[in-house]
Amino acid sequence: MNPSIHLLFEAADKETKAILGLMSGTSTDGLDLALCEISGNGPNTGVELLEFKTEAFADDFKQQLQKIVSVKSCYLEDICLMNTQIGDYFGEIILQTLKKWGRKPDEIDCIASHGQTVYHAPASKHQRSGFSNATLQLGDGDHIARKTGILTLSDFRQKHTAAGGEGAPLVAPVDHWLFSDPDYYHLMLNLGGIANFTYLPPLKSGLDYITTDTGPANTLLDAAARKFLNRPFDEDSEAASTGEIHEALLAELMNHPFFTLDFPRTTGPELFNWSYVQQAQKKTGTASLTTEDLMATLTAFSAETIADAIEKVHGQDDVLHIYVSGGGFHNPLLMELLDVSLLDAELHSFEEIGFNPDAKEAVCFAVLANEMLSGNGFAIDPENKDQKVNFGKISFPD
Repeated sequence: MNPSIHLLFEAADKETKAILGLMSGTSTDGLDLALCEISGNGPNTGVELLEFKTEAFADDFKQQLQKIVSVKSCYLEDICLMNTQIGDYFGEIILQTLKKWGRKPDEIDCIASHGQTVYHAPASKHQRSGFSNATLQLGDGDHIARKTGILTLSDFRQKHTAAGGEGAPLVAPVDHWLFSDPDYYHLMLNLGGIANFTYLPPLKSGLDYITTDTGPANTLLDAAARKFLNRPFDEDSEAASTGEIHEALLAELMNHPFFTLDFPRTTGPELFNWSYVQQAQKKTGTASLTTEDLMATLTAFSAETIADAIEKVHGQDDVLHIYVSGGGFHNPLLMELLDVSLLDAELHSFEEIGFNPDAKEAVCFAVLANEMLSGNGFAIDPENKDQKVNFGKISFPD
């Protein structure tokens, strides 16, 4: 048998797999690495988080990323070079991290690399006739595999768009398998740059889960912190909590067709960026708003759009248990506003039902890799569960 195919067969045939999940978000601040022990597949999947680390990106690498991430135009040469550069850089981080953990590359059955999203363009945003949903992640899996000597699965989102999806959110089946409850309504809320959730009705109800992006969570807040505070984020809502919400600006920020789209819907910093904020300020004459008031208003914008989306899916009298992950969980003002808006819900740290909240997305991509190795695939359309696809590109070390 071809040695590479044999390597793939060995990994796929194991009852328990050691899979290293990688996640790098649009904040471009670092790489999440989650080493997981995964058994079974589908609804019978079992996950144990063995190790987790977020490795901050070097300043020069971060600057290179920011030239190409979520910008309308850039040099094609930069895209080409960074695809291989990211792969090699991630590979080096992996080797260094495994060494710190006291683990050897041959102990890892495969790497699950999400890659670095540089542009997300669903048809609802680009609105260009003849073009379908599109999304682009860089960080070539072949370079990661070659650098580390580990079988690598990457490029998870492309098959989703090829099958008619928007390329996101992808983790809903994983949420459904791991965190659904027979009797209670659960909602897995991720507050990254963009907020998204998976709504999980009780298993006994027979209802399908619902997943969607809601709009911005941290992306505009972090942009404001960089611009006005010279910090990567507003730690502990220090500035935002001393400001006042400007209602006219908030109303203008919420006045976008995206918020009327049916679920699932996806978005990114390509839409919700600093230009979006400036346009809203121009229309409302609030360009001279204080930093504190602006950040308070942006926090309210995130909270209200998240709460509105959740209220659209949960109309029952039953208590909704919301489990929060992502950087936004550490934003006290955002969490306070959500708590006030969602009176019939209970907010919890994701850690109460799972593991380290910061590791969640990296773990979910490790589970997606396990599912790909198992060959079961996922249904893109809840109405057509027989139409399944497998996500990911396979890269061999040799």
